[in-house]
This record gives sequence, structure tokens and C-alpha cells, in this order.
Amino acid sequence: MNTVLFDLDGTLLPLDQDQFLETYFGLMGKMMASRGIEPKPLFKAIWTGTEAMVRNDGPMTNEEKFWRVFDNVYEGDANALRPLLEEFYMTEFDKAKVVASQNPLARECVDLLKRKGYTLALTTNPLFPAIATHFRIQWAGLKPEDFSLVTTYENCSHCKPNLDYYRDVLKALKKEPQECLMVGNDAKEDLCVADLGMDTFLLTDHLIHKGEEDLSHHRQGNFETLKTWIEELPDLTAKSTR
Repeated sequence: MNTVLFDLDGTLLPLDQDQFLETYFGLMGKMMASRGIEPKPLFKAIWTGTEAMVRNDGPMTNEEKFWRVFDNVYEGDANALRPLLEEFYMTEFDKAKVVASQNPLARECVDLLKRKGYTLALTTNPLFPAIATHFRIQWAGLKPEDFSLVTTYENCSHCKPNLDYYRDVLKALKKEPQECLMVGNDAKEDLCVADLGMDTFLLTDHLIHKGEEDLSHHRQGNFETLKTWIEELPDLTAKSTR
């Protein structure tokens, strides 16, 4: 194993998803209302576009799929709305960090893996544009540059738990499943990679497990457990200098 894929929300970034969405849409609604835009039809179109991204099976990117559906269902002028949404992400979205927190162990785990020479990828579900994803990475006390790949709606054509999303990640990283470990808190969206032959670590700090399947065969634990396990991993830089 030489590559680690990290989920973001609930994994590297401690976050209550419901609280985040309430704050996120609250900020967006406030800004749009100040510009004379009725929030409810906007939110309906955003959710419809999001559902289309979740079902996306290529070849369109998630960005293209979102806007094609959004343009069809939004009751107002979709073209006029695009620059306003871009402005929202640049000026207002960062305020949603009030509902997020940082876990210093996340930074420590990332730094330790980098020092040991492991390839890192941020495999957050690609439903957001890059600017919003980069803000969320910063909320976690990390930088986009910490990762060889960050999945966003611009560079993906599938979403979790579609295994083609992970196949695309592997292709972008030029890695085989057996070279990779997936670290995430969602039993369905993150552990599905085991079907590809990828190793897994289920982070239990903010566990999402809506099914009843037995997860005992997956490596799992809190961030303390993860850090201890990473400390025991071989140093790949030592191997490369021999």
C-alpha cells in the first residue's frame, strides 16, 4: 500500500451534515433575497441538479450534468444566476465554517503520511465546485496542495457510492486498488471500495452507518487508532533511498 484516499466531511473535517446544510442554504438564501432572487425555487433547482449528479454515469462532468438539469428546472433566468452563485462561493460560503471544527489529529495523520512518502488524495463526494471544496479543506486546517488529487464537480463524472467514481480516481492517480487505502466515516459511500479490492479504514468518530451489514471485517477506529496505525506503516522514503 502506497496511497491513502481520505474522505473530507465527517472524516478530516468534523462536521454535522444537517447543521452545515442549514447554515449553507441560510447564507445562500439571505444573499439571493438581497438581490431580489426568491430562494425556494432556487433551492429546488439546486437539489434537483444535485440528485442528477449523484446519478451521473458520465460522460458529462458533474458540473455539466448539474447545470444542464438546473437550466431545465429553474423557473427564473438560470444564466443570470450563475455569476451570483459564483459570487456566493467567493464571498459568503466561507462563513459556514462556524459549524465546522478541527481535529489536530487529522493534520498530524496527513503530515505523517506525507513524510513517509505516501500519495494522498482527497476523495470527497464531488458535488461542490472546487472553490467550495478548497474552503472546506482549509476549515480542516489543511491545504489543497497536501493532496495529489482533490475531487470536485468540475473533474468528476460520477459520485459516491458509484464504483466508477473510485475507478476514475484510480485512473487519475495511476494506481491499482491493491495500492490504496480508503479512510472514511460513511459505511456505504466509503467502504464500497472493498468491492474493487481496496483496503479500508472506517473512521468511527462521526460514523454514518444506515444499514445493518456487519462491518467487523473492516479495519476501524477513531483518529487516535488511525494515527497509531499510520505510525506503524513502513517509511516509503527509506525504501526509495536504498
